[in-house]
Parts: sequence; C-alpha cells; structure tokens
Amino acid sequence: FAVAAGRIVTNAHVVELLERYPGEAVVGVVPSEGDKSFEGRVLRLDKSRDLALIEVSGVRLPPLTLYTGPLGESDPLIALGYPGNVDLATARSADDFVTPTAPVRSQGVMSGNRTLEGAAVLVHTASIARGNSGGPLLDRCGRVLGVNSALTRGEEGDASFAFAIADSELIAFLREAGQPVSTIATPCLTLADADARDRADAERQSVEDRERARAAAERARDERQTALEQAKADNAETRENMIALAALLLALSVLAAGGAGLFSTRGQKRQALYAGIGGGVLLLGAIVIFVLRPDFDPDSVAAADESGRTAATRVAPLSGALSCTLVPERSRIILSPVETVRFDWGADGCMNGRTQYAEAPGGGWERILVPSEDATVSVLRFDPASGSYTNTRYLLSADAMARARSLRGQVQQKACATDTGGRAALATQQSAIRTALPAQANERLVYRCTAAR
Repeated sequence: FAVAAGRIVTNAHVVELLERYPGEAVVGVVPSEGDKSFEGRVLRLDKSRDLALIEVSGVRLPPLTLYTGPLGESDPLIALGYPGNVDLATARSADDFVTPTAPVRSQGVMSGNRTLEGAAVLVHTASIARGNSGGPLLDRCGRVLGVNSALTRGEEGDASFAFAIADSELIAFLREAGQPVSTIATPCLTLADADARDRADAERQSVEDRERARAAAERARDERQTALEQAKADNAETRENMIALAALLLALSVLAAGGAGLFSTRGQKRQALYAGIGGGVLLLGAIVIFVLRPDFDPDSVAAADESGRTAATRVAPLSGALSCTLVPERSRIILSPVETVRFDWGADGCMNGRTQYAEAPGGGWERILVPSEDATVSVLRFDPASGSYTNTRYLLSADAMARARSLRGQVQQKACATDTGGRAALATQQSAIRTALPAQANERLVYRCTAAR
C-alpha cells in the first residue's frame, strides 16, 4: 500500500527474490485501478521488521493514513490484499496476475499484541493467506493499523490467527528511511455512527430550540406585561396631570369671568373686557387640554417592544479575516489533520480574493473543489450568519474522479465575480458535480469561525 504518491510499503520477504537472483528479478507494482502495471525500485529493506519501502514512477497512488491512537482488544478491523488462493482460482491466464483489480477484503477483530522475531505485531482474526503479505490492516475508517505479514497454521482443530507488523514498527521504519507519512490519532467514527450522532444532535438541538423558544415566549410575555403595566401607569399619570391642569384653567377662567362681571358693575368696561377675554382663553385652554388627554394604546407598547427586541437580536454576518477552529464533536475525522483554517471572506462570496463561492441551497455559500492530482473531492460550505465552515470530503475511485474532473471542466467561473448572473451559473455547474458524488461522504470537517485577531 502507498504511504506517499510514489512510495509503497510491503514486507521484506515479498521482495527477497531480488537478493536471491540479483539482476534477474524485478519489482512489479500492480495498482488496484487502471490498465497497466509498473516497475518499482527498493529504497530501503529491514529484514528484522520484515518491511520494505519501494519507489514507483509513472503513477500517483492515493496514500493511506496511519492510525496512532489506542486500539482495544475485540475492536473490528479489515484486511486488504490479494490472497494467492483467490488469484489461482480466478485467473485465466498469466496476464490476469498483472492486471489491476480491486483487493479482497476480510473482516476480523483485534486479538492481542505480541512480539514476533523481535518486532511488535498485532494478532487478529481477519482471514489472510499467502499473497496477503504486505497488505494493510485497517480500522473501519480505512486507517492503517499494521502490515499483514504472517499467519498461524490451523492444525488438529487449532484456530487460525494472523500477524500484522504494528504501526509503531512501521513509523520507526519510515522515519529511518526519511519518508514522511500521514498519521492521525482521532478514534474512528463510522458513517453509521456519525449519522446516529448527527440525528441525536439534531433531535437535541430541536429540543433545545423549542425550549429556548418557549422560554423566550414566556420572557416576552412577562416583559410585555411589565411594559403594559408601566405604560398604563405612565398614561394614567399623564391623564391625571392634564385633567388637573384643565381643572386649574377652568377654575381660573371662572375667576376671570367673575372679575369681568365685577368690573362691569363698577363701570370699568376696559378691565371687564380684558378679564372676559382672559377667562375665555383659559376656558378654551382647559377644554383643549381635557380633550387632548392621551388614551392608552397597547399596540404602541407591543410595536416598540418588538422593534427593540429585533434590533437587540440582529447579528451582523462575518466578513474579513477569519480564523476557523475544528469542532471535533460535530465532525467525522478519518484522514485530515486537526488544523486551524484561516481565510479572508468577502460579502459577495469571494474567498481570499480569488475563489468565488456560489449561493448554496438552504442559505450560505458553497464551492466544490476537484483537484487535478488527488483523488478527493471537497465540498466547502460557509455560512457567514452562523460562522460555520464545513469541508465535506469524498474519496473517489479513478473512474469517479475522471468523471468529476470532466464536469469541473465545464465550470467557467474561475475568479471572483460581483455579478449575480455569474454566481448563478456557478451554482448550476456545481450542481452537476454534486449529483455525480456518492450519497455518503467519507469525511466531514466542521469548523467554528470568528474574526481573526
């Protein structure tokens, strides 16, 4: 199996014929996909660990990731390889032995840790045979646990067990060879487990949302009742003050009218006229103030309360330089390293000033990346309102990648664009790529983004 695009790990005993027949034997590499085989070259050999590192040119092989986390007894595992008895039973000609074909898969459980000829090995029950040597022992997420190398013989009813060179030995071997390798310690979460977790999270979120909505409704009702009572009290106080003022003006107008009558009986007509006019103005003012006293309007209280609440709860979408941290409890991590993602986001869906995203169904922005070399399609989605950034990764076969790359060639929008027409066309073209992807992704990385400091 590949640990880099052009580097393969196998058992040392698989290539022992090179030493036995120098100059006559060659290393042949038959990939699991494609239409031809390749010649390899041994870079490093370690007989004590029964490991060999081979270089192959002319083909890019998808490298596997090594799992370095804890492994318990009875944990399920998978052996991949090409058992010789299967090849002998199915081959129809010598060409069939060098024709790319999918590996045979068998399942078992972890049975224990042992030492075999000085090397740490895993004992397991997955069925292997001669021909499986050098094949990977995987967990349910496809991470390498070890390198299958030997098996016990089932004699007189004895159970058969298999041995795999442990990852600790493999990592040490690759380090000595100067060969970098991808490792991960995150426990395996299967698609079924991830779906069950997501359903549980969705149900819990729904319950929490309903509880928050209920609490918010009760709080709003209490706040509205308090506001109504306060508004009623303020209205009553205002009405009482205006009525009191109207009464005062009325009393003054009566006094003015009495004064006018008194002045008139004394023959002081000018003073009587002034007093009469003043009394009339005071009476008119009293009437106007009494008529204009405010009535209580509960709708005005509700409108003010709602507008205040809306302004308080409105959150501005994220933009500018952002830093996104992985949320493990919401992710399914099988291969990717746990790293912080940083990017610059524009309000028009432009990332880092060069990659245009399209409006996604259901809100947010989406871009599908189909690389020219790696056999992985990434569906990137960002929601500026919630600050959620998601990378959903699909590990595809050679044929599926060829199909995705063909569809990618139809995408015209390469750079950022401000016009909605270009983004709409990008969304349509990406929809065709999304339709060609499997129903279930292999990996989902969920990040929480905040403004970068």
